[in-house]
Amino acid sequence: MSGHTIPRLELCASVLAVEIAQCVLNHLGIQIDSVKYYTDSKVVLGYICNEFRRFYIYVANKVDSIRKFTTPSQWNYVSTDHNSADLATRCLPAHELQDSTWLQGPKQLLVNKQEDQNENEHSLIKPDEDKEIRPIVSAMKICTADEDGGQPYTAMTQRFQRFSDWRKLVLVMNFLRYMLFKCQGKDVDSNTVTERYQDTEHFVIRMVQSEVYCDEIDCIRQNKPLPRRSPIANLNPFLDDQGLLRVGGRIVNSKLTLREKKPLIIPGRHHIETLLVRHYHENVKHQGRHFTEGAITAAGLWITGAKRFVSSIIHKCITCRKLRGKTQYQIMADLPADRLDPSPPFTNVGVDAFGPWAVVSRKTRGGSANSKRRGILFTCLTTRAVHIELVEEMSSSAFINAVRRFTAIRGQVKTFRSDQGTNFVGAVDDLRIDAIYVNDAPLKKYLHNSGTVWIFNPPHASHMGGTWERMIDITRKILNSMLTDASGKTLTHDVLNIFMTEVCAIINSRPLVPISTDQDSPLILTPAMLLTQKTEYEFKANLLGDFDGRDMFKAEWRRVQALLSVFWSPWKKEYLPLLQSRRKWTKNQRDIAEGDVVLIKDKSVEQNCWPIGLVVKSFKSSDDHVRKAEIRIIVNGKPTVYIRPVVDMILLIESEIV
Repeated sequence: MSGHTIPRLELCASVLAVEIAQCVLNHLGIQIDSVKYYTDSKVVLGYICNEFRRFYIYVANKVDSIRKFTTPSQWNYVSTDHNSADLATRCLPAHELQDSTWLQGPKQLLVNKQEDQNENEHSLIKPDEDKEIRPIVSAMKICTADEDGGQPYTAMTQRFQRFSDWRKLVLVMNFLRYMLFKCQGKDVDSNTVTERYQDTEHFVIRMVQSEVYCDEIDCIRQNKPLPRRSPIANLNPFLDDQGLLRVGGRIVNSKLTLREKKPLIIPGRHHIETLLVRHYHENVKHQGRHFTEGAITAAGLWITGAKRFVSSIIHKCITCRKLRGKTQYQIMADLPADRLDPSPPFTNVGVDAFGPWAVVSRKTRGGSANSKRRGILFTCLTTRAVHIELVEEMSSSAFINAVRRFTAIRGQVKTFRSDQGTNFVGAVDDLRIDAIYVNDAPLKKYLHNSGTVWIFNPPHASHMGGTWERMIDITRKILNSMLTDASGKTLTHDVLNIFMTEVCAIINSRPLVPISTDQDSPLILTPAMLLTQKTEYEFKANLLGDFDGRDMFKAEWRRVQALLSVFWSPWKKEYLPLLQSRRKWTKNQRDIAEGDVVLIKDKSVEQNCWPIGLVVKSFKSSDDHVRKAEIRIIVNGKPTVYIRPVVDMILLIESEIV
């Protein structure tokens, strides 16, 4: 009995009961009025009483054997506790056998001989889950009118929505028409494959025209003018010999081919319009609207409203986005508070590394030994002043020493800002240098002890660190000019250190605001004014008021405050308003959402080789806009997660999750 389920075994027992009953009736020789059958399986009762569903072969044969000698009304349900046959399959003590239902019979049936159960008709138990019952198959019959009936092919053309490719649609329809003509006994093999394909294209277009332009076709057949509101009234349409709607136009007398001077009319806003535009857009290898429209016209097609629709198809084309798509952007974020609040110089600092430069470290007999030096640039986020420290190597200890020298001169720093690029951490493979991370134990301990906060920008987001990136660019230009003037001379560590100091002096003396042409405002606002409190502007002491020796300390404080106001007052009135406007990224854009499919920018390869990733998490800024996201891509067959800014993404497919 291996492989049989419990319902099958119960059904086999019912078949055996019927066979035993027939054998007894044949050998008794007594007229029996009625025979009742009892089973404790409601599944079997449902099989026997079924009148609507079909069974698979095994159950169907067993039910036929039962129904051949019995009727469903003869079958009744008995609980397992009252089923006498159940004792034969269970252990029963010998002293209970005499009084058991196996010998005495069920008392309920003997007492209530005339009482029949109400469950003579039993339904199937969970028919949709029963593997012995065949599933219900729904069939739908579609009737279409002939071509002369004038009825639209609505039921057929709705099925075109299932296709996403014009060629596949035509091939499927071609196969169906071929099989239909073969069954009708028509000679279709005499036509070539190309002729059958073109004939099927015309058949599909004729079906769509009959659905969309049924009123116009009726008017043309009855020689009536077209309705004024008809979208093709200005095309002077007519029906050709095949019943296709074509453009009349004014170039009938030209020597062009029929498909060029009388193209077929394709209804706009129909699904085949999408299929045809995609088809010819792919044929021209995803070129622009001009190429695609030219291919459609050359094919002898006239799509109503084609220009706008072709542009929308190209805009949504995934391949075109991969080849020529523009990276995403979001409205430029508000400046952080540490760039807008007046504070002592170098309280809030942006830091970045640049270099290296080769310097002479020591003299040897054969010449000189060279080593590399790199610069660590610290820029004040408020006053835009800079400070540069030289380091011998990009290691944790060297960087900590540079930070300690900087804080010893400029004072304690409250906030550090930097990027996570290799230009800061020093993880450049080609240079084979050690990487610096804030999670390194020595640097992390130093920052914790000093009470400093370090804020990182996302990887590959250099635009978020424009404050120090701009200062590094200016530093390089000034330093290149100095090195050019010192060409031919030996560059040592001391000389490079002097150059860096002079670079800082030049940058810190640059004007922060446009130079005024007003002769009454000779003051030039520079970061050096606050750092050195020295300026070419003649400071008038009498503005402080009269004071004597007893007010020396008070007057000195007033003098310092006056000098500070010389810087901070123009800083608030002239410099701060310059930061108000957004020079680019001025509009709100759609935020990158989880589930979006994006193309990740990679400067090392061409755009068509950029990796495709899935957005698994988006990070919102303080203004509830997303400017960075977590992307999962496949690298060497394994999923890898990166954090990238939205400016390094090209949106391919938008997520359907709202």
